[in-house]
Amino acid sequence: MIETKRSLFDNLQNFFGFDNFKGEQEAIITNILAGNDTFVIMPTGGGKSMCYQLPALMSEGTAIVISPLIALMKNQVDQLRAFGGSDSIAHFLNSSLNKAEIGRVKEDVLSGKTKLLYVAPESLTKQENIDFLRLNQVSFVAVDEAHCISEWGHDFRPEYRKIRQVISNIGDNIPIIALTATATPKVQQDIQKNLQMNNATIYKSSFNRSNLFYEVRAKRNVIKEIVKFVKQNAGKSGIIYCLSRKKVEEVAEALNLNGVKALPYHAGLETKIRADTQDKFLMEDVDVIVATIAFGMGIDKPDVRYVIHHDMPKSMEGYYQETGRAGRDGGEGICVAFYSEKDIDKLQKFMKDKPVAEREIGTQILKEVIDYAESAVCRRKQLLHYFGENFNEAGCNNMCDNSCAHKEHFDGEEHLHKALSLIKQLGEKFDDHHVISVLMGLDNPQIHNYGHHLINEFGSGKDLGENLWNSLLRQALLNNYLAKDIDQYGLLHLTKIGNSFLDNPHSIRFIMNRPMGSTDDNDDSEDGPKQGGGALDTELLQMLRDLRKKIAKQKGLPPFVIFQDPSLEEMCTHYPINTEELKQISGVGAGKALKFGAQFVDLITKYVEDNEIDRPIDMVIKSAANKSALKVYIIQNIDRHLNLEDIAKSKGLNYEDILREVESIVNSGTKLNLNYFIDEVIDEDRQEEVFDYFRAAEIDSIDDALVELGPDEYTREEIQLMRIKFMSELGN
Repeated sequence: MIETKRSLFDNLQNFFGFDNFKGEQEAIITNILAGNDTFVIMPTGGGKSMCYQLPALMSEGTAIVISPLIALMKNQVDQLRAFGGSDSIAHFLNSSLNKAEIGRVKEDVLSGKTKLLYVAPESLTKQENIDFLRLNQVSFVAVDEAHCISEWGHDFRPEYRKIRQVISNIGDNIPIIALTATATPKVQQDIQKNLQMNNATIYKSSFNRSNLFYEVRAKRNVIKEIVKFVKQNAGKSGIIYCLSRKKVEEVAEALNLNGVKALPYHAGLETKIRADTQDKFLMEDVDVIVATIAFGMGIDKPDVRYVIHHDMPKSMEGYYQETGRAGRDGGEGICVAFYSEKDIDKLQKFMKDKPVAEREIGTQILKEVIDYAESAVCRRKQLLHYFGENFNEAGCNNMCDNSCAHKEHFDGEEHLHKALSLIKQLGEKFDDHHVISVLMGLDNPQIHNYGHHLINEFGSGKDLGENLWNSLLRQALLNNYLAKDIDQYGLLHLTKIGNSFLDNPHSIRFIMNRPMGSTDDNDDSEDGPKQGGGALDTELLQMLRDLRKKIAKQKGLPPFVIFQDPSLEEMCTHYPINTEELKQISGVGAGKALKFGAQFVDLITKYVEDNEIDRPIDMVIKSAANKSALKVYIIQNIDRHLNLEDIAKSKGLNYEDILREVESIVNSGTKLNLNYFIDEVIDEDRQEEVFDYFRAAEIDSIDDALVELGPDEYTREEIQLMRIKFMSELGN
């Protein structure tokens, strides 16, 4: 158990196993322990939970942690207990508990054993819970995911608006700590105003997640691309987001057909199924979760290695939060998004029934996503600028696709001066679309209504093309020559820097947006981002992971609760052979070393004695199939032993078409059992003859086979069918 008389660092080391705080954690915790209101804006993976967990453990009384996600509460409670505390040290109070379980929680809280009580906002507002909490000494209240308070946030929860009133009903002068990972300046103001904590000490960390690699790809053969990517990252945990439930099911099915353990996750599934799915992901029984963008995962899993967006999200806040679920342990995190204009059209249609003002603001927020996807500028610079943070793209260190790519630059001095002058001339009352329309000479109704087709600047930039003006205005915003008021329909304003440029122009170069081109789907040689790696004993690492998984199953806990990947990797470098040495491993600590360490120490000791240290063996990666809806349909019906000709007719295909599709499936690595059909159309001895031919042949040409076996003996379709069987049985 933690001791309040110990120093901050002693408690950090003793309970959590860390030697140092991350970022501003120490200052934040000190501020909370002093009883001050605290506002923490920290990116996902920055260590927000430590900011309230450690001071709660060191304070008299119980800290109330308000969280919107039941799954997240359970995960955090399990982790706190695993760190060496008693089962009563942390509890959650929400709708998942029955009456008897609620009674046990309240008993532990009243006895003073519980230092952290996680509460859902809906449970917090119940009068019986307010009356109960009044009976206890509340050390402070932590409002996690505080952006849910704001109607301007991407995940508004009305219950959050009542939190301030409830806290006042529980007791007087209770300190508050509000925490969020995604908040624009507008949302930050709304949080402080609603929680009445305008005098709070604000700690705003950089939103930069330096370990994440950002990439946007043109959306072509997207399921094939996703399957290929996942197969290339076999054994790693990943999350794939889709816009619709139907697409979630389709992608999950395609992955499973390719030998990837994946499960769907969306609001249309029963609560129990969703809970089981989360548990399987945490326990590493499945590698990939495919989820709807609209339905939050709420999983505190630190070793998610990639996040893929099958569809672009509707806001940069959503994109940042969802990509932020990758690499929370500081390790590898790859974020790939697939972009197409059709997806944007769908998102715009979703907004058509909303009130005009809300629709206009939603359109401007969505436009930020479009600009992010289509721009050739450093992704990280764009993402951070959205949250009010200036970033020098040189610091990206080639951790985004745009930073790695070849760029086309253009001299922007004259063009920027023209654009800024026009914006000022128009009274700074129009958005970028209108400004570009004037420069390009597009006489649309809005231009005509304002008489802007009559000014000298109308059409003056037509020869330069729309792409140049889009590129220039986007980068004028990123470099602070302009500011955009999203709340006021995206109107452009000149900044101090912009006005200064008009008075004293200087040479400046901009990057031309590059159109989203098609990709070569047959090219599997693309390197992509570097996948990390070092002088690591991979054989021992696998043994330790297997042991971790075994212990996790025995304990009913997710594997990372036992030890996280960075701790296991450090064990594979330092080979600790006793408990004292194990305590020195980052992220272990005395509690974990004593609770879980014995079997790990025994395994490492035996491994060191046997001296069986092998070099890593490179994996041969098999290219994945393109599991389109048609291919999924074909595979399902072959599994049901339907006649190929019947399958073809049901989809309006002829026999040659269906054979081509089946061959494509088999050639991409999927094994199909067609014996039920082949046995009906080709005699067994003739099958063996063709099989023997292909077994000895140097090439798999059907024409050569027909010449060798005799065109009068076999049809082209029979040879093709046998070639499919041969490839499926021997190649896959």
